[in-house]
Amino acid sequence: MAPTPSSSWSRRSVIGAGLGAGAALLARPALAQTYPTRPIRFVVGYAPGGTTDVLARLIAEPLGRRLGQQVLVENRPGAANNIGTDAVVRAEPDGYTILLANPANGINDSLYKKLNFNFQRDIAPVAAITRSPNIMEISPKLPVKSVAEFIAYCKANPDKVNMASSGVGTSVHMSGELFKAMTGVSMVHVPYRGAGPAITDLLAGNADVLSVAETVPGYEASAWFGIGAPRKTPPELIAHLNREVNEVLADPAMAKKLADLGGAPLQLTPEAFGALIAQEVEKWRKVVAFSGATVD
Repeated sequence: MAPTPSSSWSRRSVIGAGLGAGAALLARPALAQTYPTRPIRFVVGYAPGGTTDVLARLIAEPLGRRLGQQVLVENRPGAANNIGTDAVVRAEPDGYTILLANPANGINDSLYKKLNFNFQRDIAPVAAITRSPNIMEISPKLPVKSVAEFIAYCKANPDKVNMASSGVGTSVHMSGELFKAMTGVSMVHVPYRGAGPAITDLLAGNADVLSVAETVPGYEASAWFGIGAPRKTPPELIAHLNREVNEVLADPAMAKKLADLGGAPLQLTPEAFGALIAQEVEKWRKVVAFSGATVD
């Protein structure tokens, strides 16, 4: 029996769809094999010269060698990493624009009420880089030699200890708020325009404490850094970048350089890095609520 026009069309449609799907599957590995064909833009939401910028450049150079293309650091400072993050969210999801993500991204999710993006929704986790503990820096005028003594001193002198930070809502500020929540101490927050002025006043004895330490049971306020990309970036490109970043981190020389900056390599899959980000966002959501801080 001769096929009807409609049945012939249906068969051709099915065969064509199958061939198209097969071609797409074959193209996906080829995409990762040819990528990248031009320089990659590595967006850093801070000015040149700071720790975040130094870390980005430390990773960019060996990563570029492995990829066979330059990884160019582009500084887009402002709004606690939000300007740089927004630039990446708006970029083409083709693997040629990536973001240096850090604790500010996890904090800003609940601190800022009018962001044009949602970090977890709009940025795909690519690879972790490093994690390092915060440290407690105390003015020499305080009569304490340990974290336990500092806590006891604060409780004996409520609201008489000045807690300096690099600005409202920064990771230094929120780390101090987490310390207050975990220990029950009461300190007066004194925000500065950056870490430099805060450290200067600490050394001069005008501030009492800057940042805090991970020495209280259950207390975690370490700084993490990693790489993100626009959410719709092809999974094979994310997997490719993840492998290459982890290879960079596996180099003992890189581990030594990270140690000099106070950190250690953090080699994770994109999924594991995403889980870390989710945990951080939820943790800082509670701290922001406790502090009452907000930025419009």
